Amino acid sequence: MSAPLVRPQPRGPAGEPRGLRRFLTERPLRLERCELCGVAVADDGHRHLVDTEKRALACACVSCALLFERPGAAGGRFRAVPDRYLSDADHRLDDSAWELLQIPVGVAFFFRNAALDRLVALYPSPAGATESELEPSAWQSVLGGSRLARLLEPDVEALLLRRTQGRAECYLVPIDICYELVGRMRLLWQGFDGGAEARADLEAFFEHVGRRARPVQGEDRP
Repeated sequence: MSAPLVRPQPRGPAGEPRGLRRFLTERPLRLERCELCGVAVADDGHRHLVDTEKRALACACVSCALLFERPGAAGGRFRAVPDRYLSDADHRLDDSAWELLQIPVGVAFFFRNAALDRLVALYPSPAGATESELEPSAWQSVLGGSRLARLLEPDVEALLLRRTQGRAECYLVPIDICYELVGRMRLLWQGFDGGAEARADLEAFFEHVGRRARPVQGEDRP
């Protein structure tokens, strides 16, 4: 998920991390397989792990993913991607805040790379996930003090932002869905502005995220 944890460079399908292939091509008829134990994995039992050494996503079955939900499992190399979606209605971003982030498009996601101990900012493009340089002061000013930012788990979760009609919505989401979005935009993008199909898919994607997200509560903890 930059490769997912540092910097996913624009590459052809043959150069993409294995865990991302399902987002970059039409879904195959055969089942995916867990990259740890080799068992076939159906869609309703498909999980992802972050491989912190290879800086990539790995497909996993539910049983293998559960093993790596414990902190420090396997020496911390693999971390299970969680399944929580959060929103914070009290945190609003206007155009001036977005300009501070220096993101050239209307969608971006941010996650903390634990190995590098820094924040990574990425946005979808026709070539894949593109990294945007982000000044630490800009992050702190715009997002750093928010409840969602305080809850963000390094490597496995992201803050997903979308700018529309003079305001920006922000969600805390699993990191793998951000790369799903990158793959979908790469497949559907046409012309200069993406085209009608890509815009409709983007709208449907955020509607789905909005339905999944629950309001952040006081009992939520970092």
